[in-house]
Amino acid sequence: MSSARQARVEHGIREALTEMIASDVRDPRVHAPTVLTISKVELNVDLSVARCYVSIVASDDAIADAALEGLQKAAGFLRGPIGRRLSLQHAPELRFLVDPSIDIADKLAQILREDEEKARAAGRVPGEAQPAPAAPPEEPKK
Repeated sequence: MSSARQARVEHGIREALTEMIASDVRDPRVHAPTVLTISKVELNVDLSVARCYVSIVASDDAIADAALEGLQKAAGFLRGPIGRRLSLQHAPELRFLVDPSIDIADKLAQILREDEEKARAAGRVPGEAQPAPAAPPEEPKK
């Protein structure tokens, strides 16, 4: 369970990172993907480590991997200004990770598409529930 201060700092780090990556980071690997978004920031209890989840949309996995490497390389450069911007006595260590929720959403969408295809192949309308089979009549107890 996170405290109000922890949530406030997480939000501040996310906003500051989004702004600073767009304006201050000069690494071309970071700007190569089509879209790079800081989706979530999680701080540990003592606010010393920030896990920054990044969603990267790129035409190739190699570009996404290179962008993540570029962010990891820029973590030290970003740490000081973020600490100053948020008035933190000790700026947290920034660790960039790929956001797994994007992959999970893609897998769920794929499962739904496959289910719709199976429903069409079976002659059913996708999205409509099938009526439950009628239960056999119960025998009276003696």
